[in-house]
Formats: sequence, structure tokens, C-alpha cells
Amino acid sequence: MKRLIERSRSVGEVLRWVTQNPGKVSASHYPIALHKLGQLLQQQPGPPMGAGDSRGPAGQVLEQPEFHVLCQAIVSGCAKFDNFSIVNCLYAAAALGLPGESPLVRVLEDESRSRLGRFNQKDVSMVFSSEANNKALEAIFSSQLFYENRQERFIRSMAEWLPRKAENLTPYTMALIAKYVARHRLREPRLLDTIANFLLKRGEQLDSKVIQKLVFPFSRMNYRPSNHGELFPKLEAILEQKAGSSPLATVNILMSMFQLSHFPQTVLHQVFSPGFITNVMSSPYALIVRRYLSLLDAAVELEFREYSGPRLDPRYRVLMFEHALTADEANRKYSYKGLVAEALRQLVGEECYRQDEVLPPGYCTDFLLWINRSGTVLPLSRVPAASRAPPATSPITVSLRSSVLALTSDLQDFAPVVLSVNDKWHYCQNSDILVGSRAMRDRHLRLLGYCLVQLPYTELEKVSGIEEA
Repeated sequence: MKRLIERSRSVGEVLRWVTQNPGKVSASHYPIALHKLGQLLQQQPGPPMGAGDSRGPAGQVLEQPEFHVLCQAIVSGCAKFDNFSIVNCLYAAAALGLPGESPLVRVLEDESRSRLGRFNQKDVSMVFSSEANNKALEAIFSSQLFYENRQERFIRSMAEWLPRKAENLTPYTMALIAKYVARHRLREPRLLDTIANFLLKRGEQLDSKVIQKLVFPFSRMNYRPSNHGELFPKLEAILEQKAGSSPLATVNILMSMFQLSHFPQTVLHQVFSPGFITNVMSSPYALIVRRYLSLLDAAVELEFREYSGPRLDPRYRVLMFEHALTADEANRKYSYKGLVAEALRQLVGEECYRQDEVLPPGYCTDFLLWINRSGTVLPLSRVPAASRAPPATSPITVSLRSSVLALTSDLQDFAPVVLSVNDKWHYCQNSDILVGSRAMRDRHLRLLGYCLVQLPYTELEKVSGIEEA
């Protein structure tokens, strides 16, 4: 039957083989028939196939009784079809141009969604590239099973067809996609640019909470979208209008832009204004906003020296982080940090380094060492107190610029060194590009006067035994 369908030379011939021999037609034959119909229709002259188009050869096929018999057979039997047949029928129906409201497409979509947990990556990719509507994409990206697992092949496939269909998606659906991409650190430029274009076109209609979700993947993946020359000024204008409506979202958007080395001056005037600060301090999320504002204030001092507007009142400055990041704690057993710690202990001794030292404005470092002019690692007892890193416990009274001066005044004799163990989750997936927060941390540590020594996991995973380490 498969050969007979594939060798058919006309639409009528395909329909006759399938409808007049029901006993010889299995589930796997239906997608083959639908695909063949699509191929034959493309070869016929007349208007192209379109959803609900009754003109020309394509529309005439939809109205043929034999085609309705074929569709009814699929609708009646699809619950018993294997996954491969379900997926291929849906993909073929989309290629054929059947309208989304048709009984065949609705039944296939419902059956596909009920089987999501049993589909492999290829099945998932085919299903959702054929549906690609709000209902379908919302279903998959809301699936906890899908959300918790990285589907790189599907994301690459989606990056090809989503730009054509993005304008028909809702902000909620696009935000779900952005959240998934950020969670799994999938630095797919075409997909990120699609989100950026969506944001550029729809930004004025979105509230700040949705905007922060759409912006976050750019900073997370340390990626400036191709339209950033238009997008960033537009975001600034939107934030100027909506800064006070959702302070936490505003600060989150600012943090994303700072991580990408973009500093919107007019918005900074607002978030550091007494009115904004008073509003924030009386809110239930006061502490987290204070942490972000403290880091933003530090970034202004280190990277945006030409800024001359209001700054965060020193009374409100706190450490951004007081200990290792949650991700680092959760992945501790997969980290190379323990290997490096043991190697350091044997190489220079425990008295010559500090582990997990938190430095203002709240960056947790893996290892902190001091080296003299001749390259010798010094015991901490031999490092003059005035030259040591400023205490992280008193960020309120310590000016970052004075910290830089304190650290660099004795560089002729001493140099502080941060040894940074960059594990796999510190990078974008399958990339040597650090995520945005890590990249900004490194910039700031260098500006504070520290020498950074990077130990990427790609090098550490080649190490065999403590001696090599």
C-alpha cells in the first residue's frame, strides 16, 4: 500500500487507494497519503493551498467526499495510532494547509498534547513546528517535564520557523519561551533576535513585569540583540513612563541592561530619586530591591563615571550577595572547586589563600590570594592590613573608589589575585561565553584592582589527578 500511494500520479488516485481499501490501510499509511496529496497539489497550477481557500485545485480537494472519508478515518482511529503516525499526520496536515479549526487538526493536536510526556525530541519538534500557535506553544512551555529538560534540537528548529509566526503570539506565550531559553542558557541568536523584535514592536503595550521576562534572556546569555540600537532607547523611554508602577521589574530591567554595558541615564535619575527609594523601602520586597540598587550603584561608580545624577543613599547600601550563589551551592557536587582547593592546599598551604571570600559590592570569589612583585604567593599574615581587600561586612562605610585606591596603592609590592573556577553552568550552553552576571562580576573585580585568573571547566576536565591539578 505504501508503494501504491507513493507512486500515485494524481490526487484522485491517492484518495481511491486509501478509501477503497480500508482493510489494507494501517496507521502509518495515513501520513504518507497526506504528504503525497500535498506534493501533488504543489505540482498543479492555480492558487496556492491556503486554510479554508475553496478556489482552485487545492480547495476542491478539501471538498471531495473521498477526502472527508480519509479525514474521518484518521479522526476515528488516531487514539490507537503510534506516536510516529500521530506526529506525521499532524505535520502533513499542516503542510497540506488544513485550517486549524478543522476536526482533523483539532483531534490530532489534542492527541499530541496528551502524549507530550512520551514524545522524543524529534516528535516534539515536528508537532510544534506544524502547530506553532499560542495554544500549542503555551502547552509545551507550560509543561513541567519539558521545562525541566533541555531540548536543544527543538529550540534550533523553532528558531527557524518562529520569526515567521511570532507576531501572532501573545506576550504570555513569548514570555514562557524567554523563560525557558534563559533557564537552560540556550544562546540561539535567531531566537533571541525574534524575542527582541517582538519586544520592539509590542513594547508600549506591555507592562514592566512582562518586559523584564522578555529582556532577561539577553543579559543571561550576554547577548546584545541585533536591533539593540533601536530596542534599548525604546526600553529607556518605556521605563521612564512606567518606572514607578512596578519598582522591582524596573530594577530587574536595569540590571539586565547594565550587564550588557548599557546605562540609561534618565531612568537612573528616577530609580535613585528620593520618591522611588521611599516607595521601595515601604514595599514587601524592599530587601531584594536594595540589593539590586546597591549593585547598580556600584556599577555606576565603576563603569559609568560620566553619570552626575543622584546616587543611592549610603544608608541603604547592602551586599548584593552575602554567600555563594544558589546555583553554585546546588551544583557543588559537579564543581571543580573542590579539586582546585585541594591542589592549592598542597601547592601553597592553607595560610596563603581564602576560599569563598565575599568582596564588595557583594561578589563571592572562589579563591583570593596575594602575590608579591617576584611572583611569590604570600601568607595572609604577611600582607599589610591596609592593603588587604576591604571588609565585606561593612559596605555602607566603604567607598568603592577608595577601595580601588587602597588596593592599587601598594601594587608595586603586592597584587590581589582572584582565582575563578568557571564551571559549566557559568557559561552559555555549548559555548565559551560567560553568562551576563558572571561577565559583569569579572569586569567589576578587574576595575576594583584585582587580577583575575580564570580556570574554565573545559581545561579542568582534562586534568587527571591532583598532581596535574
